[in-house]
Amino acid sequence: MKHTPTVAAALATLTALAGLVAAPPAPAAPAPQGTAREAAPPAAPPAAAGRLTNLAHLDWLGDDVAPPAQAGHTTYRLDSEPEIGMLWTYAEPNPDGSYRHVGGGAYDEATDTWGQGAFNADDVSRAAVVYLRHWRATGATTSRDRAYDLLRGLTYLQTASGPDAGNVVLWMQPDGTLNPSAEPVELPDPSDSDASYWVARTLWALGEGYAAFARTDPAFAAFLRDRLLLSLDAVQRQVLDRYGDYLDIDGQRTPAWLIADGADATSEAILGLAAYVKAAGPGPAAAVRPALARLARGVAMLGGGDARTWPFGGLRPWALSRSIWHGWGSQMPAALSRASQVLDKPALAGVATADSFVFDPWLLTSGGPDNGRMPTRGDASQIAYGADSRLQSLLATHDATGKAAARDLGGIVAAWYFGANPAGKAMYDATTGRTFDGISATGEVNRNSGAESTIHGLLSMIALDTHPRVAAAARVARIDVRRGTRTLQAEDAALSGRASVRRPADLWTGESLYGGTGYATLGRDGGAGRATFDVSRLGRSLVIPVLDLEPGSRAVTTLSARGRVLGVARSGRIGSQGDSPAPGALLPVTMRRLLPADARRLTARTTTPSGPARLDAVMIEPVVSRLVLRGAGHGTALLSSVSGRAERTAVRLAGSGRATVRSFDRRGRLVAQQRSRGRVVTVSVPAGGFALVTR
Repeated sequence: MKHTPTVAAALATLTALAGLVAAPPAPAAPAPQGTAREAAPPAAPPAAAGRLTNLAHLDWLGDDVAPPAQAGHTTYRLDSEPEIGMLWTYAEPNPDGSYRHVGGGAYDEATDTWGQGAFNADDVSRAAVVYLRHWRATGATTSRDRAYDLLRGLTYLQTASGPDAGNVVLWMQPDGTLNPSAEPVELPDPSDSDASYWVARTLWALGEGYAAFARTDPAFAAFLRDRLLLSLDAVQRQVLDRYGDYLDIDGQRTPAWLIADGADATSEAILGLAAYVKAAGPGPAAAVRPALARLARGVAMLGGGDARTWPFGGLRPWALSRSIWHGWGSQMPAALSRASQVLDKPALAGVATADSFVFDPWLLTSGGPDNGRMPTRGDASQIAYGADSRLQSLLATHDATGKAAARDLGGIVAAWYFGANPAGKAMYDATTGRTFDGISATGEVNRNSGAESTIHGLLSMIALDTHPRVAAAARVARIDVRRGTRTLQAEDAALSGRASVRRPADLWTGESLYGGTGYATLGRDGGAGRATFDVSRLGRSLVIPVLDLEPGSRAVTTLSARGRVLGVARSGRIGSQGDSPAPGALLPVTMRRLLPADARRLTARTTTPSGPARLDAVMIEPVVSRLVLRGAGHGTALLSSVSGRAERTAVRLAGSGRATVRSFDRRGRLVAQQRSRGRVVTVSVPAGGFALVTR
């Protein structure tokens, strides 16, 4: 469960669908002594020497529960093994540095219940994946046993019979009682009444569980296969029944057959289905392959843009908005890469490469895996779920394509855990196995360490232990320079003519988020309005105004600098609302010409015979953006280009000895490599590509 969003109102729709909640309130009264919420020491030894993965905190979050009889819910060998594995949702620090268990929602001491519950299917499923991957990577029988317990617990949460069979109840109370309708309300309500993020994550765990147990425990693997098919049947009747239907989102066609309308949710289901298909063999997999292919096709449809145009090669997570990307759950490239391998469909991996080699360099140089680019940095808080999703996706792209650049970019992403983040502090502690719950937009660390952050931190550490070269790169983790997209808010500009500032009570438009405190209206009733921005010392850059485009608008906004027109944006260039939650769309519109290097002022001038243009912001993208890291006597630089030609630039890099300079095109193909002496290294960055410099 997500722990630290800072713009909860803006993402209310998405978080309700995903079952993601804000940081939990403190219990109404201190937890009674002797309960599972009492602070306890780690239950496992620290990580083995030389390894990053330490399961101690995750083990401590675990619990075993004997649930009462509840209609429609059972699991493997429940009669002979009445206790099932569960996992506490949150963990908050005590004054002495120890931690205590916390459930979701308000706590009622009299009934020992929480408004939501103590345990949830989202975290139980993903914790099972942690133990499965750790078992397979190390052979640890303790991880095998814990994966077994949690998979039994997860399948108990799955509704096994009746009209909602295959769906999943999200929450369980400490005594094992299910809570299908939580407070606050999450969608769907009841939580097992429709397809959901927790159904998708259940498929993920069951698929990886089947693959792990197929040879060592065929009977349990057969049970997991049956339960996977049960949830897949629910997806077939509730989601894939619309396969071939499309949504009209402000004039753009998107798939109507994604789980919870999300490529994010659907991707996690794909990970499990791909694992099952790979392990099951051609015969048994035949029942799953068509669904896997259809879900993957839907996810692939949400990719778009290039180095100069939104969404900059990325895969968008939500089929109902053209304007949103978020770091959490952004495993779309990982899913497409895995699906491409088991389905033998290289085109799926091709979509993943655009996300990995165009979008990720932009993301890393412009701030990192934020909780919300909507399309500006509306929620710049960051959590492990986002960092891990990017890391897993890059490693999967490497596996599917063999391109080393993806693995190398993965090292830069993983440096987030060790200090290459807005707080400049380590977010994972290998001595305890804790991953902190997040970093606020202003750089404060939330030192809670709940299930989701612990899970995704450990998934990353397992991956790093498996890829020592990536792990070594991740320890180069102090940010020297980050120079990427600069966002100029329109309400802060100098306004003239028919122009004014609007600060709505709610910045959420229904499908995206105004940045800053609002927006500027420019032009009205035949009169022009202007917004003038200070762009001194920003240098040669791509100019991308973000406008609230409206069907039928006749407003025309011209951007210019030093007497030169850079481009024109027409507010009416957008389709009708269609199936979108709101009319119009808040979208970046790329200008044709670059901002001159010596420009001091940028002017946006709107003319219109009727209503105004709504200008949210202007994104200023350097021709070559950069992220420069140092640490452990080494240096790393990532340089990303939006230019139409190769650009030469210089970068100062830490470390001693010669630097290795590698240049890649937008498909991640190596186009040049050289060695260079000196602290300052000259680099040629390919048009629309990127370069990596290491020493």
